[in-house]
Formats: sequence, C-alpha cells, structure tokens
Amino acid sequence: MNFRIYRPEIADTLRLSVPIVIAQLGVVLMGVTDNLFVGRLLGAVPLGAAGLANSLSFLMSSIGVGGLSVVAALVSKANSQQDTAAVNRLFRAGLRVAVGLSIALGGLSALLAYNFDLFDQSAEVTRLARDFMLILSASLLPLLIFVATRQLADGLRQPRVAMAITLSALVVNALFNYLLIKGVGPFPEMGLMGSATATLLSRLYMAGAMLAYVYGAGRFKRFLSRSLVLQPIRAEAETILRLGIPGGLTFFFEVATFSLAVVIVGWLGEDRLAAHQIAINMASVTYMMATGISSAAAIRVGAAVGSGSREGVRRAGVAAFLLSAVFMSLAALLFLTANNWLVALYIRDNPAVSSIAVTLMSVAGFFQLSDGIQVVALGCLRGLSDVNVPTVITLIAYWGMALPLSYVLAFPLKLDAVGVWIGLLAGLSLAAVLLTWRFFRLNRRIQTSAVERAERA
Repeated sequence: MNFRIYRPEIADTLRLSVPIVIAQLGVVLMGVTDNLFVGRLLGAVPLGAAGLANSLSFLMSSIGVGGLSVVAALVSKANSQQDTAAVNRLFRAGLRVAVGLSIALGGLSALLAYNFDLFDQSAEVTRLARDFMLILSASLLPLLIFVATRQLADGLRQPRVAMAITLSALVVNALFNYLLIKGVGPFPEMGLMGSATATLLSRLYMAGAMLAYVYGAGRFKRFLSRSLVLQPIRAEAETILRLGIPGGLTFFFEVATFSLAVVIVGWLGEDRLAAHQIAINMASVTYMMATGISSAAAIRVGAAVGSGSREGVRRAGVAAFLLSAVFMSLAALLFLTANNWLVALYIRDNPAVSSIAVTLMSVAGFFQLSDGIQVVALGCLRGLSDVNVPTVITLIAYWGMALPLSYVLAFPLKLDAVGVWIGLLAGLSLAAVLLTWRFFRLNRRIQTSAVERAERA
C-alpha cells in the first residue's frame, strides 16, 4: 500500500470524522455521566437498574438512530450532484420519519417498561428500572429530532456545531443529575428518577439547539428556501425507510445483543450486573467514537458514488478502516493496562464488583479492534446504499453466534460473566470479517458511477 496516496484521504476522513466522533462520544457520555452519578451517590443496585434501563431504551432507539443515519450519505450524494432541491426534500423527509419512528418506538419502549417482569431481575432492580425507562421513553422524540436534523449538517460536511451542542448538553445533563438526584436548593430530591429526568432535559435542549442552528445559519439557507418547501417528500421518505429500516435493524441486532447480554448477566447476580454495566459503559464510549469514523466513511463513500469515482469509493473506505484500526488498538491498550483505574471512576468501597469489572474490562480490550472494523464496514456499505445483506450478516453474527455462545459459556460451562463477554467477542469478530469482505467485493463490482449495480450485487 502506498501511504503517500492515502495520506490526503486519511487527512480528509480525519477532518470530517473528528467533530462527528466528539458528538457521538457526547451522546454516549450522557449515559456514562448518569452512571457515574448514580454509582457514586446511590450505590450498586440503582447503578445496575439504570444500566439495564439505559440498555433497553437504547435498544428501542437504535432502529431510529441507525435508520436515520442513511440520510447523511444521501444528502452527501445529492450535494455532490449539486441537487439543492433533493437535499431539501431529504431533510424534511428525515424529520417526518423521525417523528413517526419516535412515536412507534417510544410506545414500544413504554410497553416494555410496563412488562419489565419478563426479564426476571430482582424485585428492586425491576421497580427502579421500570420507572427509569418510562422517562427515557419520553425522551425518544427530541433525541430522534436531533439525529434527523444533524444528518443535514453532517451530510453537508458541517458537523462542528452538532459537536458543540452535544458537548454543551453533557454539561446540562451533569448539572441536572447533581441537582435532581439528591435535591439541591429548590430542586426536589428524585433519587434515580432525577438522573432519568436529567437525560430528558438534555435531549430537549439538543433538539431545540440543533433546529435553531440549521434554520438560523446562513450556510443552510439555499437548502431551506421557501420555494422548495412545497415540493412533495413522499418519495424521499419512502427511500429513507427502504434503506433506513434495514440499516436500523443492523444497528438493532448489535445493540440487542449487548442489551440481552445485560439481561443474561443480571441472572448471575446484582454484583455481576453492576460490574458488567461499568465495563460496557467504557466499551460503549470507544464504540460510539468508532461510529463517528463510520459516519464519515458513509458520507465520503456516498460523495464518491455521486461523482462516479470507483477509486474514490475504495480510498474512502481504506482510509476509514486504517483510522479505526489505529484508534481501537490504542483503546485496547488502555483497557488492558489501566482497567483498575477506569473501574475506580465508577464505584468505590465494593471490592467484589470492582474485581469482576476489572476482569471484564480486560476482555473488552480484546474485542476493540473487531468492534471498530465492523462498524466502519457498515458505514462504508451504507455509503453504497447496501443495507440488506449487512442486516443478514449481523443477524447471523450476533444472534446466531454471540448470544447463544454467551449463554453456553456463562451457564453450562460456568465461565460466569466472563463467558458472556467471550461470546460477544466471537460475534463481533465474525461480523468484522464478513462485512469487510462484503465492502471490498462490492467495490470491485462497481462500474463507474452506477451505484444501482452495487445495490444489486
């Protein structure tokens, strides 16, 4: 490989991905912030309940978040073809789809909360997690509105304000966690529900700030002209759903695997559940940062498809794979060498939970590379509008391998919580191999600018 050729490709991917990475990191750090406050102020059982509710709520939202992520690649393609009207239609269609998905997914999330007994957790975890999840269900609407609005900015290569909004929302979330959990000054003492309310308030802030930015900034005016608003958007909404639902299901299968892994670990005991939540929080941070590189890959691949450059598609993909491999290797090194320090950030005076969490952090270190490669491969395929085969691949890797293997290793083979994590490692590795192979196979079949041929491959 000639690195001189790829140097500008890597630099461009890095410039685009860094703000997206920071924004993605900000989203997951809200959950981390919740857990830090809950773990230190309320203890291990509320920490496990909050972690379980967050995981299941994120599972419900994953279809919407993953589905809407196709919009940035479509916007990038339309903009590279200088089709301003198409960009406008995609933006409005994305908002409409976001509202519809938030109603459907929020309702399902609330239904799941009311039937929390199905997960066979302890009585205290069930009670706390149910109420926590109901509040998170209400926050799905502002979350998906933010994600849909962000797609316009990201697709037009303007991700920095979304990054700033997300980071400032972290401050809002931390502030209200502090004020509402214990009750400070005029604020009521809400305990664990104060943490869930802080998440709701921060997401409302994110949606309002992102909409205000897009409609107020001059750089977006030509895409939001009143003359374009009257154009119908049904076709674009159908396209987003046609491409987005399989893409959202791909995201869902992975998130569901980790959410159900939380349930399996919960069967092992409350101390395992709390330890698992600490380790999975740290792994989620690095994963969400890798999704930023994946989003940049989707945007750059989509732009290359729009301009008819087969070589551009390949170079954009390779640059993203290289960046993700380097970053996740560094994360793996951190997890393996600083696991005691990382665990100490979450919980104190509980040696049993800390010991288990340190062991799980070590296993998490080994699956960092697989996790980063598979999510970037998904982004590259999204840029090619290839969504159906990746959905099948993730279904096989996560539900066909990871979950059954996790259960077998944890219970019949008595490897406890470590067995669950080894199963996750196996599923992620299989997905990384198959999805990467799929991208390079499709790239070889692309003939000039005919993206439709890639879809039929």
